[in-house]
Amino acid sequence: MTRCHDVLGIGFGPANLALAIALEEEGHDLDVRFLEARPAPSWQSAMMLDGSDIQNHPVRDLVSLRNPRSRYSFINYLFENGRLLEHLNVPMEFPLRKEYAQYVSWAAGHFGHLVDYGVHVRDVAVGRDAEDRPVYTVTTATGDTHQARALVIGTGRAPFIPEPFDAVDSPRVFHLTRYLPALQQLEELGVAGQGDGAPRAVTVIGGSQSAVELTLDLARRYPRTRVDTLVRSLTLRQKDTSPFSEEGYFPEFTDYYYRASRERKNAVDSFMRLTNYSSADGDVLRELYRLIYEQRLDNDQKVFVSGSRQVRGLEVREDGVHLDVEELNTGESERQRADFVVLATGFRDLGPAAHQERVPALMRGIADDFAFDSHGYLAVGPDYEVQPLGAGTPTLFLNGLCESSHGIGDAGSFSLLSLRAKVIAEGLRKRLP
Repeated sequence: MTRCHDVLGIGFGPANLALAIALEEEGHDLDVRFLEARPAPSWQSAMMLDGSDIQNHPVRDLVSLRNPRSRYSFINYLFENGRLLEHLNVPMEFPLRKEYAQYVSWAAGHFGHLVDYGVHVRDVAVGRDAEDRPVYTVTTATGDTHQARALVIGTGRAPFIPEPFDAVDSPRVFHLTRYLPALQQLEELGVAGQGDGAPRAVTVIGGSQSAVELTLDLARRYPRTRVDTLVRSLTLRQKDTSPFSEEGYFPEFTDYYYRASRERKNAVDSFMRLTNYSSADGDVLRELYRLIYEQRLDNDQKVFVSGSRQVRGLEVREDGVHLDVEELNTGESERQRADFVVLATGFRDLGPAAHQERVPALMRGIADDFAFDSHGYLAVGPDYEVQPLGAGTPTLFLNGLCESSHGIGDAGSFSLLSLRAKVIAEGLRKRLP
């Protein structure tokens, strides 16, 4: 007989890891199980680029805003691994991404008894347990089933693949979430080796922090390769790091945003966008500009940034990817060829627009059991519970997927991770007596 848990968490990235820690430290006595598709704890493993850092203060970790005395803090991780003083002496504003990934894996290692790794969830349905209570039945790719009185979806957002790339199925075109594995695959195919086997030209699509980091990494990895970065806006822009704007990542701002009308939410989103999207930190922008300037000085430019560019069509041939590119201000067309294309095009938030998702992928089979507002957005409560249409639908929380309802602080970052985990833990306790 299938065991029925109090809570099933789907995904065990930083969001649900923070929840597991909160449930332990806040003393909530619930039977919790997590299902994770990856074979082991990891975080952004495809983007572990040399020299890249995180973009948030290290104390905004898995726990510290909720419990500064937690043993699972980044500071304690450094202390227990004998690197605290050495780390404090590193002349960097933010920690290396590699080190933060090791911190996440270290923290996750304390909860291995609660997680089934290598489990791909195929379907979520509403059913009844042996005591005829409404429960969720979760079916995995292997046909195994799990049941729970409540579900917490913390799978992270789906990559956004814009037109015309969404119609292409080729290892030569891939999203940044597959960057390092994709390069390995291309090397095995003889497309992206080193030395004489290096690609002749590669293209990065996007104007984000990741796009700049990828441009720099490709320039270092393939020093004789032409690297073109195509940006839809006029050019690359610096991230808004004003301390006033950064208050958008305060919990008070999340509450304020939640109470605003959809029209005002859209206005706030427009203002806050440059704090996290379509922009990059000043350090990587300066590094990239210096690189291009020096290449021009040597009459050997290999890296190019082209603004106001939109890819209108593409064709994957034996010799590479052929792109039809429009210059948006003049309407002129360009034809470019690349051995491969990296999409630094971001992720899909929840909502009715073409670039959004109506519901998270795992909710598609049960979407009709939940409410949507008059604008077509999934109705999510202030404590991240999705609002059911009927009393027979079990509790479901979204962890890290609610930017459209809770604002920029719920974006894919650590900024309010620990505080959101506390809110969800308290919500679970109230709804699961």
